[in-house]
Amino acid sequence: MEQLMRFYGRRKGKRLKNSRIELMEHLLPRIRVAMPAAGEKLSVSDLFESPMQQYWLEVGFGGGEHLAGQALCHPKVGFIGAEPFVNGVASLLAHLNGCTAGVVQETANLLVPERADNVRIFPDDVRLLFPFLPDASFDKIFVLYPDPWPKARHEERRFLTMPNLKEICRLLKKGGELRVATDVADYASWALDQIECSDLFVSKKEDIYVPPAEWISTRYEKKGIRAGRKPVYFIYEKK
Repeated sequence: MEQLMRFYGRRKGKRLKNSRIELMEHLLPRIRVAMPAAGEKLSVSDLFESPMQQYWLEVGFGGGEHLAGQALCHPKVGFIGAEPFVNGVASLLAHLNGCTAGVVQETANLLVPERADNVRIFPDDVRLLFPFLPDASFDKIFVLYPDPWPKARHEERRFLTMPNLKEICRLLKKGGELRVATDVADYASWALDQIECSDLFVSKKEDIYVPPAEWISTRYEKKGIRAGRKPVYFIYEKK
C-alpha cells in the first residue's frame, strides 16, 4: 500500500508571481479541502455553503482551465479539483479570481463576480483523499491528460491502474461518468485496455476523436495539437 501511495511528480515549478502568492494565502484557505482526521468520512455536499445539483471531481487539473471553465458553465454543480503541483493550484486560483495583469480582483469572496462559489481544491495527491470519501460521491470524474510515464519501467506510476479504477467506480454514483483525455497514443491504448479489463464501466462514446459537448480546451491540449498530437476522449459509464 505504501508503494501505491508514493508520489512521483513535481510539487513545484518556477517561482510564483506576487499576485498568485496572494491568492494562495487568502483564497486557497477559504476553498481548500482539508485532510480529514483518521476514521472520518468527508461529505462532499458539506464542503459547499449551499446544496448543489451534482458533484464532479477532476483528478490532476493542471493549469485549471478545464475545471474553471466547467465551473463557470455549471454554477449548480459542485466541483472538487485535486492537484499536488503548487503552480497548477495557483493557476486555478487566478482563473477563479479573474486575476489579470498580475492584479488580484478585490471582490468580497475573492471570486470574479460572475462566478458561483462552486469550486473546492484539494492541493495534494487525490489518492490520499480516496479513503475518506463515501461511496457514490460524484456524478462525474475527469482524468484529463495524466502524466503518461512513457518508459516501460515507470508504467506502474500511471494513474489509471486497477486499484484507482476500482476507487473511481466506488466513488461514482450509479450511471456516473468517467471521462479521460490524452494525446499520447501509447497511453491511450494502455488506458483503454485497463478500463475495458476492469469490467467496471461501459463505453458511451463511439468517436473518440471528437471532444464531448461543452468541452473546455486547455493550454496543454492546444500546445499538443500545434505539435501534431491528436487528442482522444473516452467517456465511460459506471456499470
